[in-house]
Amino acid sequence: MPETGYLAVFLIGLLGGTHCVAMCGGIVGALTVQVQTPGSKPQWPLHLAYNLGRITTYTAIGGVVGALGSVGMVYDGMLPVQLTLYVLANLMLVALGLYLTGFTRLLAPVERAGHVIWRRIQPATRRFLPARSVKQALPLGLLWGFIPCGLTYSILATALVTGSGARGAGLMLAFGLGTLPNLLLAGMLFKRFRDFTRNRTVRFASGLLVLGFGLFGLYHAPTLGGDLWSGVVCAV
Repeated sequence: MPETGYLAVFLIGLLGGTHCVAMCGGIVGALTVQVQTPGSKPQWPLHLAYNLGRITTYTAIGGVVGALGSVGMVYDGMLPVQLTLYVLANLMLVALGLYLTGFTRLLAPVERAGHVIWRRIQPATRRFLPARSVKQALPLGLLWGFIPCGLTYSILATALVTGSGARGAGLMLAFGLGTLPNLLLAGMLFKRFRDFTRNRTVRFASGLLVLGFGLFGLYHAPTLGGDLWSGVVCAV
């Protein structure tokens, strides 16, 4: 059976792109401004390198979180703990969906908590700004992968339940690839695409779809997501 959980996470990353553009649009917009000069080189290598770095960071963190989750799986009788984590992960997806629709800002405190780490990392990004080459854009993306983001945290919560470093990394890789089209478009067509993602109808529709994933997960909590998360969530 295909591991549909990776596809689900890819779609969540794709649907949550409106949030991605809001969080990371500033940096990709800055890259666009810097390279749009007469006689400048093509933009896409710079943006691709930036996003490759960002997705690499997501994948590495997912591997670490998945490995941490595997520690709990070595003990017998851990299903109640795993079920609790699974429910919390899907509650975060529900909160994310409501966040995108504009009904609530429940994830805002979670993002603010992430600023504790980000404040220590952000100064290092100045070394690579302005990013005028792939050699600057790649490490900038690696660092920018740590930016506090409720969408990222929601998927990381799911990565914890995978019970495997490899599955956790794979889950975050699928998520990162899902966010890629939105941020590439935000970089290449920044002003036009930013206006599109800020459209209330677009954000509302995306939020409803992400909300649907969370509610589906909660409904199927007794089987840890059933077929949707088969091969991804570790069933003990």
